[in-house]
Amino acid sequence: MAKKLTKKVDTKMLGGVISGIADYFNQDPTLLRVAVVALAILTGILPVVIFYLVAWFIMPDGGTDVEYTVVD
Repeated sequence: MAKKLTKKVDTKMLGGVISGIADYFNQDPTLLRVAVVALAILTGILPVVIFYLVAWFIMPDGGTDVEYTVVD
């Protein structure tokens, strides 16, 4: 089964975009968030904000990693 790039609902800080990208590449979301902030500072914030908003809009929700068991 192919891996899908989706927003993470359970570990999101704002929209779940960075957390979803980190999950896709099997990386720590906190480290990726720090890298994105550094990139935003280096590029003048606006390009990163535009990328984030576009990704937030087009990436589907991925649900959660938590498995629930229904007990009757």
